[in-house]
Amino acid sequence: MTMQKEELAKKIVKKMMADDAFSQWLGIKVVDITPGYTKLEMTVRDEMVNGFNVSHGGIAFSLADSALAFASNSYGRVAVAMENNISFMKKVVPGDTLTAKTDELSIGRRIGVYNISITNQDDAQIALFRGTVFRTQEYHFKENSNKS
Repeated sequence: MTMQKEELAKKIVKKMMADDAFSQWLGIKVVDITPGYTKLEMTVRDEMVNGFNVSHGGIAFSLADSALAFASNSYGRVAVAMENNISFMKKVVPGDTLTAKTDELSIGRRIGVYNISITNQDDAQIALFRGTVFRTQEYHFKENSNKS
């Protein structure tokens, strides 16, 4: 993988985060990004819990959705979610630090498929997310429109 592709991936995710008020509100930090891969972290806050005093399921889902967006867009083409699902394994409480890591299962001209594993600070898996994206013909930056 060339440094140019890694730099493009980082540039795209930096731009996406700057324009993504919800990911900012979640407190997501980009730990690592390469084409097709991202690692994100966030800490669950008190205002993120439901009536059972555990994290609302939408919090882990949203972290994974951001990981999907960043990984699938990191090649330069605009990709949008087509279908997502999540399975929860363990409860999450305020103060937990969640980490989302992507695994690119398939990337084609039009469709990408990803698994996103979400773990807590003890490295216990709390959720598994699967996302499918549609890769449009649009590009994040004009200078990359003649590439993948």
